[in-house]
Amino acid sequence: MPIDIYDALQKIDEISLTPPSILVPIEESITKVAAEDLTATLPLPNFDNSAMDGYGIRGSSKSYKIRETILAGQEKDLVLSDGECVAIMTGARVPKSVERIIPKEMTSKKSDSISIDQLLPLGANIRKKGEDIDIGESIIKKGEIVNSSHIALLASQGITHIKVYATPRVAIFSSGDELKMHYEKLEGEADLYNSNTPYLVARANELGAQAFFLGRADDNLDSLKSKIKEALSYDLIITSGGVSVGEADFMKEAFKEMGLESFFDKVAIKPGKPTHFGRIGATLVLNLPGNPLASAMNFEIFGKFIINKLRGLSAPYHSYILTKSASNIISKKPVDSVIGGYFDGKSFMLPAKKVFPGSVNALNHCNCIIVIDKSTDEIDVGEELKILPIRWGFFSKHFVEFKS
Repeated sequence: MPIDIYDALQKIDEISLTPPSILVPIEESITKVAAEDLTATLPLPNFDNSAMDGYGIRGSSKSYKIRETILAGQEKDLVLSDGECVAIMTGARVPKSVERIIPKEMTSKKSDSISIDQLLPLGANIRKKGEDIDIGESIIKKGEIVNSSHIALLASQGITHIKVYATPRVAIFSSGDELKMHYEKLEGEADLYNSNTPYLVARANELGAQAFFLGRADDNLDSLKSKIKEALSYDLIITSGGVSVGEADFMKEAFKEMGLESFFDKVAIKPGKPTHFGRIGATLVLNLPGNPLASAMNFEIFGKFIINKLRGLSAPYHSYILTKSASNIISKKPVDSVIGGYFDGKSFMLPAKKVFPGSVNALNHCNCIIVIDKSTDEIDVGEELKILPIRWGFFSKHFVEFKS
């Protein structure tokens, strides 16, 4: 009996996954997942400093005598009297007796004194100690993907290394005597190139895993079992094809004989009903359908979630962007439908090319998917819907006005 999409995702979610952690230099942590909470041990800035080149003054007169000049990196804790000032550079430590800093362009200098155009409020242009980040504030939380802004914060604290979760290792192999890899020669008229496996390797890597192609298994039990045994040292095995009811589809049987604990073997979804998920020991197994588009769509729903969990993400669940449909979408099916499309920043549109489960080209025109509930027969133009991003580099072919 096919399982509902949400129930299938819950089955995956129920599996306890605790990735091992490793210590790496912060320069090597980018895009990895933090395995520890880190808080600030130094305030930022760690002393009161000047936000610009100007004059630090004391008092509320119109003219001030210049006592001294303070450059960035110098430590001069002068005690000013009313009517005195210091020339101060951006980033320089501000003496405690300075009440405000007047930008250079708002002053007139004559010999060893200045006059000001306007008296600014107390504390003006003084960056206070700890106003950016204070001791004890969070720098990064366990389960967050390390990005360039985290690197800046870590470096500002003098942190050289961080614990991250080890990158999950994914084994991918293919089956099917008629399928040839792109570097092989087609020999018979019934032969065709395998596009699924290179796609799954590339997509798993895009999602932060480390994917390995283990080669092709022949369409017999012994060959498949040998390939499965080779893959059991990995965190996740992904296969494509061989999970339907064809006479030569031995994949399920091979995994079963290798001790597979099955969590679901069919999903109430179109395309891609024959999606199978289970586990052999500590290794997870995802068997995807053989049709290229069906395989890719189901990987976006289930494979991405599994990899997110294996990476140790604290936010592994699918989320969506609300937009409107640019066209009428008919979906009169007894199960939920997964449809790929393109989001242009304003609306969701269907690919221009004909779409069918075996299509390879259609995915190239998609940057997101929608999942239509089986109770919805049609989505009208302008109707609101939820899109799930596939890959998100949001740029335009032409210059657009982007100011708000």
